[in-house]
Amino acid sequence: MNDLPVLHVKGQVLVGPEDVRDELWVIDGRITYDRPVGAQDVRTVEGWTLPGLVDAHCHVGLGPHGPVPEDVAEKQALTDREAGTLLIRDAGSPSDTRWTDDREDLPKIIRAGRHIARTRRYIRGFAHEIEPEDLVAYVAQEAARGDGWVKLVGDWIDRDLGDLAPSWPREVAEAAIAEAHKQGARVTAHCFAESSLRDLVESGIDCIEHATGLTDDLIPLFAERAVAIVPTLVNIATFPKLADGGESKFPRWSAHMRRLHERRYDTVRNAYDAGIQVYVGTDAGGTLPHGLVAAEVEELTKAGIPTVEALAATTWRAREWLGRPGLEEGATADLVVYEGDPRADVRVLAAPRRVVLNGRVQG
Repeated sequence: MNDLPVLHVKGQVLVGPEDVRDELWVIDGRITYDRPVGAQDVRTVEGWTLPGLVDAHCHVGLGPHGPVPEDVAEKQALTDREAGTLLIRDAGSPSDTRWTDDREDLPKIIRAGRHIARTRRYIRGFAHEIEPEDLVAYVAQEAARGDGWVKLVGDWIDRDLGDLAPSWPREVAEAAIAEAHKQGARVTAHCFAESSLRDLVESGIDCIEHATGLTDDLIPLFAERAVAIVPTLVNIATFPKLADGGESKFPRWSAHMRRLHERRYDTVRNAYDAGIQVYVGTDAGGTLPHGLVAAEVEELTKAGIPTVEALAATTWRAREWLGRPGLEEGATADLVVYEGDPRADVRVLAAPRRVVLNGRVQG
């Protein structure tokens, strides 16, 4: 990166919610707060600066019917970058996206391998579809393929029951989660309903995606075990349409999905109030478009999470949770510059003024 011009970022640099500095410098792609001596080729960017945004539930390389070609995956990643998302936790993808690691113009990806689901109990083409006796082996496989995460499908519609139901017996889930932890990987699970949550949390799971089934009796357990949630509210907004589509065949499931949707904001707010860590994730890929991170942050504020906390859920706190740096001295310069103060109005996030990735101004 030693061919890069020096970048001078001025204005309000939000190193943390209360740690605001007047400027930073980017030299050879890395952040410093020490003014360089004798710099010749200097580019200046001015505004309100945040660490690159985090989408903690995103699917690069996934389309409505499963894996997509590399050119489509590239467009997905570029759309996220243009929205200011510079760090992605890919919560399950059937595509091998390791090639993106060699692209300095694409967001950094933390992978969870491929979804692991029960046979005929998830969206066709998305997941490894297996039976419980094979779960531990597949978790070990995906832990080796991922970047410190494994993704289970914790519940899905059971067609015989006509409603959402858990995918895995508790003892199997417990053994699988233990295997992932043995390999140094954390485990998360797709969960819409209430019935799968207690077993997964008591089995040692680290995170729950969507968490629409989180009820008042389960909230203390999540808080006690420090299990995070990624609500994906922009995805939960689609529940009424899904329910309408399944009404004639699965009326019980449809009614359940509508109830989960109706109480979604209360669910998230109650979790936050109890001290459960809440992070921003859009569930982009599959059927949802990429680039929705700003909309998801705004959804968290609609649920009653304070503006600064909703912002932290996609910046400082999210990066710390995923083990990636923010705007620290010496860190790779991944940052986004805005016209106004996003702590005052998160809608500012929808219009980045400049995106800097690996020390390069994009676009």
